[in-house]
Amino acid sequence: MVILETRVAPEWVDYNGHMNDAEYARVFSLGVEALMDAIGLDEAGRARHGYTLYTLETHLCYRREAHEGQPLRVSLTLLDRDAKRLHVFFELRDEADTLLATSEQMLMGIDSEAGRPAPFPAPAEAAIAALPHATQDAWPELAGRTIGIRR
Repeated sequence: MVILETRVAPEWVDYNGHMNDAEYARVFSLGVEALMDAIGLDEAGRARHGYTLYTLETHLCYRREAHEGQPLRVSLTLLDRDAKRLHVFFELRDEADTLLATSEQMLMGIDSEAGRPAPFPAPAEAAIAALPHATQDAWPELAGRTIGIRR
């Protein structure tokens, strides 16, 4: 499911002539915002429900460089979920469908007033149920990775 389309902004390009590593995180953060919009937690939905999402953990893998003006699209796969959390996997691809980066994230639903985790509001819950969901045996190849030096 494509959740976001954008382009590499000039200010995202670093001294190496390609998108700075921090900007990949920005694009995936914009992907989380697009996800929130898609499940009814846009600005109006957050105000109406007193609810938002926080990012608890992220694992970003860089695969290829992106350059100024290059079209980008972010797709989403839901890996797992419960009443309060979403385990999501984003892929960043270019116009030729080349994988540029991935971001695996754990998101937590938060009651904005209490500042505490809380179950998803019913409308968001229904929208989440309609997201593309991968069974554990069909996760993207780069999902579930850990960092370590292989010996």
